[in-house]
Amino acid sequence: MLDIIIKNGCVVDGTGNPWFKADIGIKDGKITVVGILTAETSEKTIEAEGLMVCPGFIDMHSHSDFSLLINPNAESKIRQGITTEVIGNCGGSAAPLDEAAKEEIRKTTPSIEEAKLELNWSTMGEYMSRLEREGAALNVAPLVGNANIRMLVIGQENRLPSKDELEKMKKALAQTMKDGAFGLSSGLIYAPSCYSDTNELVELCKVVAKFGGIYTSHIRGEGDRLLDSVKEAIEIGERANVPVEISHHKAVGEANWGKVKQTLKMIEDARNKGLDVTCDVYPYTAGSFGLDAMLPPYAHEGGVDMLIKRLKNLEARKKIKTDMKKDDESWASQLKDAGWDATVIADCSGHPEYEGKKISEIAETEGKDVFDFVFDLLIEEMASVSVIRFLMREEDVRTVLKHPASAVGTDASVRAPYGVLCKGKPHPRSYGTFPRVLGKYVREGGLLTFEEAIRKMTILPAQKLKLKDRGLVREGLWADVVILDPKRVADRATYAEPHQYSEGIECVLVNGKVVIEHGKHAGTLSGQVLRLS
Repeated sequence: MLDIIIKNGCVVDGTGNPWFKADIGIKDGKITVVGILTAETSEKTIEAEGLMVCPGFIDMHSHSDFSLLINPNAESKIRQGITTEVIGNCGGSAAPLDEAAKEEIRKTTPSIEEAKLELNWSTMGEYMSRLEREGAALNVAPLVGNANIRMLVIGQENRLPSKDELEKMKKALAQTMKDGAFGLSSGLIYAPSCYSDTNELVELCKVVAKFGGIYTSHIRGEGDRLLDSVKEAIEIGERANVPVEISHHKAVGEANWGKVKQTLKMIEDARNKGLDVTCDVYPYTAGSFGLDAMLPPYAHEGGVDMLIKRLKNLEARKKIKTDMKKDDESWASQLKDAGWDATVIADCSGHPEYEGKKISEIAETEGKDVFDFVFDLLIEEMASVSVIRFLMREEDVRTVLKHPASAVGTDASVRAPYGVLCKGKPHPRSYGTFPRVLGKYVREGGLLTFEEAIRKMTILPAQKLKLKDRGLVREGLWADVVILDPKRVADRATYAEPHQYSEGIECVLVNGKVVIEHGKHAGTLSGQVLRLS
């Protein structure tokens, strides 16, 4: 007696090989049979005639560290077919946290305060145990942010660590890796992650390498400094002998469009030399991050209270405004890539009427200098304003997506069209990334075949993470399975109306349990907290 039989589906097994017709038998959470089942019986049979049966999708780059504790059903992700999320990206993770870091998070994350989420953990091990106790609809693979490690030892100071401090950072990182983290992430445009230099990151990554982990990086610049920034990521991998994942790979700003051909060649050259370098990508021409990230790094030193204090000081404010218009050796100006007319407010809890509007238009309507508007808004909102920036071109997105070394990632947290996580007009990638690839770029655009795209969503990230028991439809592996309609799968979320589920994802199983059936959420929380082993 099997628990579940999936009948008559076209199996796209994750390898990139052509689909084949087969039934799938599931028992005790794992795939036990891939073949033609005739006499076998099961407690449940799912008819998949005319549908594709695939491994569960792995979101290689997400930010659901806190939102999964607010909404464990993870609707916006599980309804895309995502069965595993890699969290802790861009240098920031939910753990480890000291009391100062917790206070900073409370001040700058309205959803945590509104949901009354208790930050009752300190270590990565404690955080992972909290996730396990509360459950989630999908599996979770945590990274640790270098900002978290820095804050434990030197807080938010804009300086390099002393020799003793670096040793403390390495010790803290080693403990986090022992707890099961899959590697270290950096976010080198964000404070305090950006205060790290190459040597510091190399030393930390040497610790990661001892545990068999990976290094993922939101690189130091994706515009004018793109080539040097990719070079730095590769150098860190070479010197630390650690696999590298370049996050949400792109070229921003019209002057830099087309450079992804060079960076992808750099990735190929590094791979030819024996270094495991890959990247991930989302299928949109806009990015999204905090509005405060457009300010120079020194403005953030000391945390949000010091940032607000500087913005209230006329001389400091004048200097910040001047420096935002130019590059210097320490940072790459975001405004050089695209201006305020390419910047739309996504989340702003104190002024929902601003959401979905360009900053340049709001400032003009209010009769204010655009910089003064931005600074005043950041003061009022305790720097908690997110924006969408239209920075990339379609041809570059297609180039990165097609490359065999690119995986797919949402670069987004769990959302839902109700409750705390329904606020604002967030980037539609929260709801649409994976079905958008399959609908727009596979079925409609012919950029990839279904088999090629699903490889990028399954075994490629599983291999990077050393998840030996996921990422394929294969006997003996965990039954993370997606059943989709290749004729219908598509994203529905838009920039104007982002809180819309994708369509065509008919059924999703996580560890052998049905979470989505006939497009409806069963409320099942069968996800596991995964640990690097």
